[in-house]
Amino acid sequence: MILNSSRLYRIQLQYHIIFWLTYFIFNTFRWGSYFNDYGYSFKTNLLGFPIHMALCYLNILVLMPNLVYKKKYLQYVISILCAIFIMVVLKFNLTYLLITHEVWPEGPETIDKLTLNYTIDMMMGELYVMTFVTAIKITFDFLKEQKRVTDLEKSQLETELLFLKSQISPHFFFNTLNNIYSLSVEKSNKTPKIVLKLSELMRYMLYDTKSTRQSLENEILCIQNYLDLERIRNDDRLEVNMEISGDIHDKEISPIILLTFLENAFKHGVNKNTGKVLIDIKFKVKGDFLHFTISNPMPEITQHKDNFNKSSGIGLENVKKRLELGYNKNDYKLSFKNKKDIFVVKLVIKVS
Repeated sequence: MILNSSRLYRIQLQYHIIFWLTYFIFNTFRWGSYFNDYGYSFKTNLLGFPIHMALCYLNILVLMPNLVYKKKYLQYVISILCAIFIMVVLKFNLTYLLITHEVWPEGPETIDKLTLNYTIDMMMGELYVMTFVTAIKITFDFLKEQKRVTDLEKSQLETELLFLKSQISPHFFFNTLNNIYSLSVEKSNKTPKIVLKLSELMRYMLYDTKSTRQSLENEILCIQNYLDLERIRNDDRLEVNMEISGDIHDKEISPIILLTFLENAFKHGVNKNTGKVLIDIKFKVKGDFLHFTISNPMPEITQHKDNFNKSSGIGLENVKKRLELGYNKNDYKLSFKNKKDIFVVKLVIKVS
């Protein structure tokens, strides 16, 4: 992508030709009108333009990269003035030998030898042309650099998003595989079902979460598979209430962003509690926004409660970062609260 952006702002040869040809025609008619002699104007411009071009390309291709970009400013100024002076002397002599002995008719008076006024005037003219061409070059270099930086930032954001997506805890899969092993040893009828659910969940997380958005229906199906696995793992001690209201069709959301909240709820609300546990999950679509709520009991052990915010922070900070990277500030609102030993997460997010 970055290499392509470099080519995007590289001026192709045909555009160089078009630029100089247009400039040549404009200058020929301009001075032809001034002198009322288009033949003379054509010949002087035909002689002068190779000098213009030589100075311009010497500046942008040799002097600037080797002196200006390396902060050798004094050497650059001396070099550019010397180059212009040499070209002015060359232009005077070629004009005198090939076109006319009465050089500089547009000046105060025609001359037949190099003078200080002529030299200064011609050097200023060459500086004008060089400045114009250099400004074009600097503009294209700036655009190329901006595009490169933008592409690099985009690439870094995509990499960071992929990394954050990959941070769904592997412990869930390890625990589920251990349960599968135990069920298979017992030759339980649950084994095929749990293998299928795990396969569907892993397929979704590996292959269907590469894009920046996923359909809300698929995301909810992923959550249902996750819940089915947790129900099998936790047997009868787990109770899950899940409500879905509103139109969930043709809605899109950042993939597996809601799954982090579920993982957090089971990590702290189920795994760190004994006895029966209730998890409440609500999906409510209103217009272009999804109102998502999940609540789980706080850990039973006091030390877990004291460290709850710290230990749960990794997953929740992950979600916050993904929301910042993937959504505008006005497109979501995330809040947490503790209410009577119940931890509640509320997310309002744009899904249109």
